Amino acid sequence: MASISTDKKTGNRYIQFTDSGKRRSIWLGKMHKRTAESWKRHIEELIAARNEGRSPFQETTEWLGRVSDSRHRKLARVGLVQNRAAVEATLLGPFLSEYRAKRTDVKSGTQIAYGNVCRNLIAFFGPDKPLSEITPADTDDLRRWLALPKEQGGQGLAENTVRRRCGIARQFFRDAERRRLIGENPFADMKGIAVQANRSRDYFLTREDAQEVLDACPDAQWRLIFALSRYGGLRCPSEHLALRWGDIDWDRSKITIRSSKTEHHEGKATRIIPLWPELRPHLEAVLEELLEDFDPKLKRLSEQPVITRCRIKEANLRTQFERIIRRAGLEPWPKLFQNLRATRETELAQKHQIHVVCAWIGNSKAIAAKHYLQVTDDDYAAALGTGFDNLQNPMQSAAVKGTQSNVAKKEPLASTQDYEGLRYLLPLQVSPAGLEPTTYGLKVRCSTN
Repeated sequence: MASISTDKKTGNRYIQFTDSGKRRSIWLGKMHKRTAESWKRHIEELIAARNEGRSPFQETTEWLGRVSDSRHRKLARVGLVQNRAAVEATLLGPFLSEYRAKRTDVKSGTQIAYGNVCRNLIAFFGPDKPLSEITPADTDDLRRWLALPKEQGGQGLAENTVRRRCGIARQFFRDAERRRLIGENPFADMKGIAVQANRSRDYFLTREDAQEVLDACPDAQWRLIFALSRYGGLRCPSEHLALRWGDIDWDRSKITIRSSKTEHHEGKATRIIPLWPELRPHLEAVLEELLEDFDPKLKRLSEQPVITRCRIKEANLRTQFERIIRRAGLEPWPKLFQNLRATRETELAQKHQIHVVCAWIGNSKAIAAKHYLQVTDDDYAAALGTGFDNLQNPMQSAAVKGTQSNVAKKEPLASTQDYEGLRYLLPLQVSPAGLEPTTYGLKVRCSTN
């Protein structure tokens, strides 16, 4: 906690606080007590924000912007803020380069995504744009520019791509905010940057079409790549390339899948899937080819990769897969490999409980529902086949059990005269006749005995 003190000789006020075991002071000069209390409150917030690894509250951030340069330097000298001159000298281009260089903890694919966002930011703002001059309105302009068609001077990116890149840009500026290079993150209030599911790009590959694709594959390796995607539900290419022969338990019919996408989550580095009958013949075919030239004295089989082709980063599986699909007489579907994985999860969900399916596929129930599970033609066929057979005529529902044979023999209404009888199905209560003349719409008020 900070405290306010007053020099008895001069009347100047100063604020004292403890930081890293050292007693520090900020001299404020002659100042009204209420103003000094405000300084004390904001200094305590700056200390708390730094200790908790977060940005100061908005009120304190705005207050910092109003502090004079001389007093701001006093805050900088005790390490509560960064010097304004250093902040203003921080340019967009050098900051982005430095940020990417420090992120050695991310995978190559993430670095590529970072590079795309950096390229967009520099193209729009310029490398010499000071970070502190980028406003929330500027970020709105950037977002519109990303989505604007190329013929109109924009980038022509899809909506989900725009969302993703704005989300990464917010991450960049969040780092600058935490380092006190900027007072606030200009992307902080931007809404709608979470990637949304685009179900219009869903595609369910039937087993009949899958067989056509298998027949069109040029060799056993490609047939296995396709089978692992369509019938194993593996992420392609990361989980295919990580598969080793030692991961296959032939006796127990199980396969251990190593997932680089989920390995940073505790207990999610691997998962076990069944060795489904659709996978076994393709694995055996590739293994037979491997054993023809394999020397067990030179290397252990269990450590060898199952997929030996397309292991270099420059290999383009998508282009060759599109050629295979066209060779099979089909048109390539929107999300080539992800839709195969989604097809398998949808197929399994029709036979197994969803928590079991998610454990095999390696995603959560929420992600499965949002991005993977589909409604197929078989679902509609099943609904029509079972639903209508179980429907009963409203008049038959009140019949005594055991009269189903009579219901089956009932002939359909064929003439206009028959349809006249339908008026008795209307919910009109007809009062029983008594000694008095019948009065419609009223209950009987006399005895019917």
